[in-house]
Amino acid sequence: MSLTVLTATGRVTVFPLEGLSVAYTTHSGDARGLGDIGLVTVVDEQGDGDELWHLARSLGGRLNGGDQARWILTQASRARVVMAYTDLPDISWTAYIRRHVELGMLFANHESLMTGRITMRAAGARARDVNGSP
Repeated sequence: MSLTVLTATGRVTVFPLEGLSVAYTTHSGDARGLGDIGLVTVVDEQGDGDELWHLARSLGGRLNGGDQARWILTQASRARVVMAYTDLPDISWTAYIRRHVELGMLFANHESLMTGRITMRAAGARARDVNGSP
């Protein structure tokens, strides 16, 4: 499986999900800046995003990839809408994407989902990322 690295600055919502620290942000597939790609990633140096797909199978009861992707996006968009967790409005992030799934139709305002691992740095921070790692 190939690795795609994306870097940007923007809004990230961080929330707990079954023992994981999960981050949700968006990415645009073109210059329009629509945020048509949902990025749902784990905030863990050991994680690679597969944990999210395991949860979609075990908790969500979803068997096919499209349904699993929609379950993952539902958890992320729910966390953002209720604003019950950490919302970082302007943070620099780097995502290490392991999986990209086209949804086939618009879901939660996204055409596709990317999952993987993320690191974040507050604006101007150099020494540590926001989860405490150097």
